[in-house]
Formats: sequence, C-alpha cells, structure tokens
Amino acid sequence: MGATRIVNLAGKRGLIVGIANENSLAWGCAQRCHAAGAQLAVTWLNDKARPFVEPLAKQIDAPIALPLDVEQEGQLEAVFAAIARQWGRLDFLLHSIAFAPKDDLHGRVVDCSRAGFARAMDVSCHSLLRMTRLAEPLMRDGGSIVTLSYLGADEVIANYGMMGPVKAALESSVRYLAAELGPAGIRVNAVSPGPVATRAASGIAHFDALLDESARRAPLRRLIDLDDVGAICAFLCSDAAGAITGDTLLVDAGLHILN
Repeated sequence: MGATRIVNLAGKRGLIVGIANENSLAWGCAQRCHAAGAQLAVTWLNDKARPFVEPLAKQIDAPIALPLDVEQEGQLEAVFAAIARQWGRLDFLLHSIAFAPKDDLHGRVVDCSRAGFARAMDVSCHSLLRMTRLAEPLMRDGGSIVTLSYLGADEVIANYGMMGPVKAALESSVRYLAAELGPAGIRVNAVSPGPVATRAASGIAHFDALLDESARRAPLRRLIDLDDVGAICAFLCSDAAGAITGDTLLVDAGLHILN
C-alpha cells in the first residue's frame, strides 16, 4: 500500500458492512479507508463470524463493532442507533453483502424458487435501500454510499445464476438512489470487481475455472485483489470523487471490454 496511492479520508467516519474474514472484499475496503485516515464502524454477521471479524476490527481500531444480520429484526436499526449515539453523523457507508440459497443459485434462473429469489433480493438488494434510509439523516453535510456488484448484472456469466438479475436490480437501485439523494449531497455508486477468491464466491460452481479463465483473458493478464477493490472504494468515499454518482465502476483488469 504505497502512500502515494492513498486518498485522504482524515476526519471522516464510515460504516463497513460485509466483513466475513480477512479475504473479504469489505476487509480490503476497510483497510484502505483506515489507512486513508477514516474512523470506521464494522459489523459481523453472527456469533459464528464474530471470532473472524472482531480481531480485524481491532486491527483498524474500530470504535464501533456490532452484529448485523439484515434478516434479524432490529439489528440494522441498532447499528445506526449506535452510530448516531457515538458519532452523531456518518460520512460514508460501504454495503458489501449478498446471499442466495444454494439450491436456487446452482440451478437455472427459470427454475429458482419464489422464496429463494425473494430472499436473495431482500438480503442483496433491499438491504441497501434500508441502510440508505437510515444513513440519510446522519449524512447532513452530504456523504457517499458504495455497494459491490458484479459483471453478471450486465452479462450472462456461467454459473452465476439468479444473482445476475439480483445484481442488476442492485445497480438500478444505485441509480435511483443517486437521483433521489443527490440534492442532499449524498452520492451513491457501485463498484463491480472482477472475480476474487472470497468465501462468498466459493459458493459459485466451477469458480476456480472462472478465476483461471479471467486471468488468462483480461487485458492486464492478471486477477484483481482486495487492495484493488479497496482503493477504488476509498476513492469513492473521498471528496476527490465529489462529482461521481449513480455510476458502476468496473475493477477487473479490463476483462469487461472483451466479448
């Protein structure tokens, strides 16, 4: 992490949602934002995830670290209440959570269950709307909201299944949120990373083959890493990106330009 590559987030306070372990994209974002001077609040999904996330929270001196399962009533509100009580404001939010039931994810889109599709949409997309609604009153002087997507929102990616339509809905939501919150100085963007070996990605069938093929085909002839994603997310959270909103930025070593 070269100092010349770090944007300035000194004095800013942000919430990072979606750290599962040290291989999470959200952890790459947290490291970058912390290195840039931000004070961070972080969450873990449940008691099973806590032993993996809590030590990471200590590494970045996070003063707020709480459980957050968006499917559990009241947990999301409790996180934002803690932020309001301790900080009184929020400058940026990183949303990096997604879920689909395995049977629905591994099957054809046309065969996915109604309940599975609804659950995937709720956790992966509607949770962004809920977080934005709670963040808005804390971003009185403007702010930045960033979510993570994937190329499968725009193109048919083998084995990505129903998450393609779900991520497409997420990116569309980003545009609508950007339009609605822009007058308040709140920017909303998505970052679409190329394939990265995370725990979440391991649920995609034949993911190792996708990694190999991506590294072979990408114009830069490499895969991206957590730091690549963290760098662009930290930039979007900074004042340097003050004129960027409603966009989806692809960080994939150029893979998306190829058919």
